[in-house]
Amino acid sequence: MNRGALSLIGLAVLVIVAAVASVLLGSPVVPAREALAVLMGEEIPGISFIVMDSRLPTAVVAILAGISFGLSGTIFQTLLRNPLASPDVIGVTLGASAGAVIAIAVLQASGAMLFWCALGGGLLSATVTLAAAGAGRRGSAGAVDNRFVLVGVGVGAALSALISYLLTRIDTRTAGDVMHWMIGSLSSATWERARVLALAPVVLIPLLAVLVARLRVLQLGDDTATSLGLAVPRTRIALILVGVLLSALTVAVTGPLSFVAFLSGPLARMLVGRAHFPVAAAIGATIVLLADFLGQNAFGATDMPAGVITGALGAPFLLWFLTRTSSSANGR
Repeated sequence: MNRGALSLIGLAVLVIVAAVASVLLGSPVVPAREALAVLMGEEIPGISFIVMDSRLPTAVVAILAGISFGLSGTIFQTLLRNPLASPDVIGVTLGASAGAVIAIAVLQASGAMLFWCALGGGLLSATVTLAAAGAGRRGSAGAVDNRFVLVGVGVGAALSALISYLLTRIDTRTAGDVMHWMIGSLSSATWERARVLALAPVVLIPLLAVLVARLRVLQLGDDTATSLGLAVPRTRIALILVGVLLSALTVAVTGPLSFVAFLSGPLARMLVGRAHFPVAAAIGATIVLLADFLGQNAFGATDMPAGVITGALGAPFLLWFLTRTSSSANGR
């Protein structure tokens, strides 16, 4: 059995253990026997609500969000040949965040309107980046990829400024709601939101499976890929749009969970030795589950949003990764 399969099995076990822990542990602790009875359809006052309406949908949303972020980050990092090219860095997440902030601050929207504004913001920021970077034109792969990253960083900076401006123009209470959403949290997870999030893997993972084979050809370079009959601009745009949809759809539901998309791909590469989409998805699910579990149980009576935990984990990893990359480059 190869490293990828072993890693995937180990991570699947870890995801199951983390999901079970998130359902059973907390305040109050739910006995495993009673939780199982509720899952089998028995109605137990108090326990049924805790398991079926609170903790289980949260665990499901965490798994689905982690899968989508993990796949999205790996798409961008592999396609653009840059381990820093995650949706957090190149403006996609900020685009979705800006859409949600506009919905909250200007339109006083919530629910479905908030979701559609966040999704639209992510798609719009990606469209602007694609157009400015010239991803629809065939050319040097490295040039196109570098332009996309640089333009994405610029678009992200502009969106960050827009969000900051909007925060100065709204009342304190609304600003508090905006800041709470932008931290990223699973506290409002419901079965309805889980169903919305499930659309991403159900619809987009089969499409991604088809595109992965073309991605491997694309990594040979534009000229070689074209000589092999691959429509390079169309393939590049299709992969970027799948990555954008996975990320923006998730941000629209959970808020921007920092660094999950960034961490999943490099960690999968460390485990397997190469880019590995299933392992990255499993790592993403594990990170979000564990972050939510720690946030709910590791700080006493204080509930810490999952986005705070993922940010605290991701920032030192980013610094370590940059230092390691710089040291490797100097050693050549």
